[in-house]
Amino acid sequence: MENLIANFNYVIVVILMMIGLWSMLAQKNLIKKCIGMAIFQTGIILFFISIGAKDNALIPILTEAANHTYPDPDIAKIANPLTQILMLTAIVVGVATLGVGLALAQKIYQQHSSFDEDEILENQRK
Repeated sequence: MENLIANFNYVIVVILMMIGLWSMLAQKNLIKKCIGMAIFQTGIILFFISIGAKDNALIPILTEAANHTYPDPDIAKIANPLTQILMLTAIVVGVATLGVGLALAQKIYQQHSSFDEDEILENQRK
């Protein structure tokens, strides 16, 4: 139980990813699939942020002008900004992907008057 509490953020990540994956695979409604994709992306982003987090980490600016000089920096104690930068990019890509998915769902609704996959496929066969 103690290990579970120590890694609570990873438990939440797994729960979010499984909810998003279930929604994308099991739901028939296109809007619910888009929401599931957004939830899955949120889980992935939280996972990478959790990987990059360190307790009592120093900032990665090693210049004298920033008043953060470290004579002999310990790499294990310096935060890696790469995960945060990559996840900012992932957030932008996720919002754009969600926007395109919702625009496609809207266009499909205009043509078939339904968001349900089975009804859309039935209309395609006719």
